[in-house]
Amino acid sequence: MIREGFWLTEEQFARLEPLLPADSRGKPRVDDRRVISGIVHVLKSGGRWIDAPPEYGPRKTLYNRFVRWAAKGVWMEIFRALAAAGGPPAQILLDSSAVKAPRCASGGKGGSARRRSVDRAAAEPPKSMP
Repeated sequence: MIREGFWLTEEQFARLEPLLPADSRGKPRVDDRRVISGIVHVLKSGGRWIDAPPEYGPRKTLYNRFVRWAAKGVWMEIFRALAAAGGPPAQILLDSSAVKAPRCASGGKGGSARRRSVDRAAAEPPKSMP
């Protein structure tokens, strides 16, 4: 059973396949299409690697392949190829965050009351002297 999520189409994967490393040693590799779909799903959802649905393959494989390909520059080559083909821009934002702040955080110490100009305050006598 395949759950709803992100899945590369055959056409999309056919464009990516020539850009992927072909060096395979040891155990047979998990299907690249499944793994890339899983990586994109995790990145789009903002979830943890451990929370990736099992349909994408072993979670450790998703993480390891993402990290190894990043170190080899595979992702940058994919982005460059997509940008050259009229896809997204050459550099894109993959992650962002939002930080909530309480209402009182906008004014700094003492709130957001208007302050007197420094020039006017300097022209007046000090408040500590009668």
